[in-house]
Amino acid sequence: MIKRLLHRHALTIAGIIIGGVAGYFYYDYTSCASGTCPITARPLNTIIYGAVMGALCLNIFERDKKTI
Repeated sequence: MIKRLLHRHALTIAGIIIGGVAGYFYYDYTSCASGTCPITARPLNTIIYGAVMGALCLNIFERDKKTI
């Protein structure tokens, strides 16, 4: 069951991982020194934002597996 779920949503999971890593690197290179920037103030914020954006970007390439 879990194997089928992972296979079905492989691109979305890959997008989450790639986006989270990209979010951390974005924080690392462009972090806000004053702490007033809502996304780049803390690394957790940029990791979550990157993971969501990565999932959304790669999710559009998944096919709908429903049979009609």
